[in-house]
Amino acid sequence: MSDAMLHAVGQDPDDFAVQIADSIESFIVATTEVAKGDEPDSAVPFLLLEVSQLLLTGGRLGAHEDILPDERYEPDTGPEPDVDDLRERFAVLLDPVDVFSEVFDPYEPRKAPVPSRISDSLADIVTDLRHGLAHYRAGRTTEALWWWQFSYFSNWGPTASATLRALQSLVAHVRLDQPLAALDGLDTDEDLTEEALAEEAGRVMVQEILGQPELRRTP
Repeated sequence: MSDAMLHAVGQDPDDFAVQIADSIESFIVATTEVAKGDEPDSAVPFLLLEVSQLLLTGGRLGAHEDILPDERYEPDTGPEPDVDDLRERFAVLLDPVDVFSEVFDPYEPRKAPVPSRISDSLADIVTDLRHGLAHYRAGRTTEALWWWQFSYFSNWGPTASATLRALQSLVAHVRLDQPLAALDGLDTDEDLTEEALAEEAGRVMVQEILGQPELRRTP
């Protein structure tokens, strides 16, 4: 049995809360530093590491028994911190690899991929995490854990999972020396149908196959 499942019955809940809060605050601090753009060449692999570690925290929240808030209505945390600057910094830093294709729910039949942005995803994740952190810093530990668990299932978990897949793919393309021709012209403003995405994927596959000498058809 994993340690996440043991927290409900055999460990001090405060220890679990501290570990979750530390991990979340570490992610926020680290991604904010990356967004400054001081080391652009290492931005993608560093984000891959940070999002991976965050999803481990999310997994622990997901494996934990349901956390119920102390109050029926969520206490006001005050105005939400602005993340537009963070979003814009990542958009500049990650251009032109910012846009990727995402499937929101892999269990919905024939769900077409849609264009998304890593910069938007990271900003949205930080927004969710900061909201819970405001509760935690105000001493509302159960409320913070409830929010982080709820929003892990409803928003930041799926968003982080899709972002991780995109970042892992980027690192794999670089390490395997595979071009990213599929990104040419892809934009979140486009209304891409399933047929259009399939056609584009087929075109890129043909180009990659033809670019590998051992796979070329011989006369």
